[in-house]
Amino acid sequence: MTHTEIEIADLVVRYGRQVALRGLTTDLPGARVTALLGPNGSGKSSLLGVIAGVVPRAAGTVERRGTRRPAYVVQRSAVDTLPVTVRDTVAMGRWAHRGPWRRLTRRDRAVVDNCLDRLDIGDLAGRPLGALSGGQRQRALVAQGLAQESGLLLLDEPAAGVDLAAGELIATAVAEEAARGVTVVLATHDLATAERAGHCLLLADGRLLAQGPPGEVLTPAALARTWFPAAR
Repeated sequence: MTHTEIEIADLVVRYGRQVALRGLTTDLPGARVTALLGPNGSGKSSLLGVIAGVVPRAAGTVERRGTRRPAYVVQRSAVDTLPVTVRDTVAMGRWAHRGPWRRLTRRDRAVVDNCLDRLDIGDLAGRPLGALSGGQRQRALVAQGLAQESGLLLLDEPAAGVDLAAGELIATAVAEEAARGVTVVLATHDLATAERAGHCLLLADGRLLAQGPPGEVLTPAALARTWFPAAR
C-alpha cells in the first residue's frame, strides 16, 4: 500500500520580488518515483530545494516523514571546484553517516565501490572530478547521492547533459532505489523520464497544474497548457 511521505500545503517561495511557487499544495507518495515536469521557471528546482531544507519558505508548510537528512543531488555542485577525485566525490556521500573527512569503514568503502559500479564510473575513480565531461560528472554526483543511503533521494535534472547509455544507467539506479523502498523525487524536462515515474506533478509559473499517475497527467491537453500559456 502506498503511503504519503511528504505533505505540502499552501507553499510559497520568493526570491526577492520574484515568486517561484504560488500556494502549492500536494502529497508525495513514499517508496515511489515522483517526477516534477515543467518548463524552465516552473518551480521544479525551488520545490526540491524546499523539500531538501536548503530553500526557505515564504509561507506554507512541508511535512516530511522520518528524520534522516535527504540526499540532494543538484546539477552543479560546489565540489566541482575542489581538487578531489571521483572516488572522493562519491565518498562524500558517506559524510551523512561518518561526518566530514572522517576515516571510512570497510562497509563505507564497499558502498562507495558499489555506487561507482552502478553508474559505470569505477574506471574513473582516480581521476580528478574537474577533468570529467559534464555527463560523467553528473553520474558521479548521482553516485554520491546513492552513497548517502537516505530514505529520500532528491534529484535535479539527473540525466541532464548525459548520453543515452548514461541516462539509462541513471534511470535504472533510480528505479532500483524506489524498488527497495526509497522515496525519489526528481525534476526533469524529459517527457520519457516523467512517463517512467509512478507519480507526476505538472508545474508551470510556480503553480501545480496537474498531479497523479503519469498516464492521467501527461495528456496532450495538459502538456499544451503547461508549455503554451494561451492554451490554459
